[in-house]
Amino acid sequence: MRGFVRSAVVSCSLLAASCLSGYAQTPDPSSAVSNSSSATSAEAPAPVQSPSVMNTDQGRVGAGVKVSLYGIGGEVAVRVNHHSNVRAGFNAISYNRGFDKDGVSYDGQLSFRTFEAHYDYYPWAKSFHISPGVLVYASNPITANASVAAGQSFTLGGVSYYSGDATGANPITGTGNIKFNQAAPTVTVGWGNLVSRKEGKHFTVPFEIGVAFQGSPKASLALAGTACDSTFTVCSNAATDPTIQSNVVSEQTKINNSMSFFKVYPIISLGFGYKF
Repeated sequence: MRGFVRSAVVSCSLLAASCLSGYAQTPDPSSAVSNSSSATSAEAPAPVQSPSVMNTDQGRVGAGVKVSLYGIGGEVAVRVNHHSNVRAGFNAISYNRGFDKDGVSYDGQLSFRTFEAHYDYYPWAKSFHISPGVLVYASNPITANASVAAGQSFTLGGVSYYSGDATGANPITGTGNIKFNQAAPTVTVGWGNLVSRKEGKHFTVPFEIGVAFQGSPKASLALAGTACDSTFTVCSNAATDPTIQSNVVSEQTKINNSMSFFKVYPIISLGFGYKF
């Protein structure tokens, strides 16, 4: 009996040892899954960035042409950062028109030759922008030739005269001009960006409105010729007579007062641009 028990114990011990050895060599399923996941994670390629989040801030220079109240012009813009550009341009316009004032005929010419520079700020990096800037006049904006037909009456500073002497000789002639401050600060708002932040977009149609603070216009008038009273018996040289010259100054002041509302000049422009 004791031998049987001993044999049974030995047999059970060998069987247990055999089972434990087999269990130890069996792979752990959870460990295999974990290793497989790690290998897959390590070998997986990096995700491709979506085009919607790719950088669209491409292109640094844009150019365009435009039409405004300052004439026909061109401009160039350069990107400073994602929200701003610097922009510079040139405008030109010529327009002739005759008019009469206080009996004096003026053959006037409006000739805008202006340079401009702006800092364009795009708060949302899209189309809308706010643009402080400066406008510079390259020449006198308005000039005129003045004349009064012989025998015709005219007034200077509220005083009446007649042009030419009793024979109609040497009638009144002269020149005039109107000046603004040579440099004027400007502020505009607009839509459109010559250096668009949209990838692949090259063409734009910018529109802009604002004002130029050019100051009150200043008129100057120079007259020559003979000015007489109504009887043509008292005549004087308009270029040298102190009284007539004083009345010319009064006439200049009258013209300046009538143009005081031009100290703020509107800016409206529409253009076409291309980003390089």
